[in-house]
Amino acid sequence: MASNKGRAYFALLGYHFNPDDITRLLGIEPTTVNAAGAYSELDKPVISSWELSTETAVGAVDVFALADIIVKQLDPIKEKIVGVCKSHNLSPRLGVVLTLSIDKDESRPEVGFGARTIRFLADTGSFIDVEYKLSERV
Repeated sequence: MASNKGRAYFALLGYHFNPDDITRLLGIEPTTVNAAGAYSELDKPVISSWELSTETAVGAVDVFALADIIVKQLDPIKEKIVGVCKSHNLSPRLGVVLTLSIDKDESRPEVGFGARTIRFLADTGSFIDVEYKLSERV
């Protein structure tokens, strides 16, 4: 059967912005971007995104540790993040994506957030988004 999988990410989302501008302003390379909103019409807005993600952990998934990896990278630039969110009207979020094994013998993921992560989220005005699904039988 399939093992548990999980990753954490920090994303900035909004309408009509170019993620390359955010990369330049923050001085950190994202894992992925979606620039669809930068080129959409004003009457039909489309969301753009800038995302920094961890690798996908397989087996023993520890959300505390995954979130901490992201926060350690971004904590030194949190004032820049707040400024970019204000100047570009962006919504910041810390996301967790989990695929849970249906194997009863598989370990359960450690899901939670430490004090450093919670402080970072509060300081940047970020919200948490947890997405999960069950793995399929192999």
